[in-house]
Amino acid sequence: MDEERLDRREQDILALERRGFPGPGAKERAIREELGLVPVRYYQLLNALLDDPRALAHDPVTVNRLRRVRESRRAQR
Repeated sequence: MDEERLDRREQDILALERRGFPGPGAKERAIREELGLVPVRYYQLLNALLDDPRALAHDPVTVNRLRRVRESRRAQR
């Protein structure tokens, strides 16, 4: 397997982050139904992906946007 590419689940996580969700609970429902993950695990995997250079190469716009959101939340604490 090519070490430079994301696996299917990693790609699906980034794809889910690109989508907009209509209201509260819709994203968590999609995480459970489409990815078969509990939201806590999803966010753990997503956070790790944000630090993965393969994710940045795969989807720089989404990864950079999420990195900015994460940094602004850290700065608020």
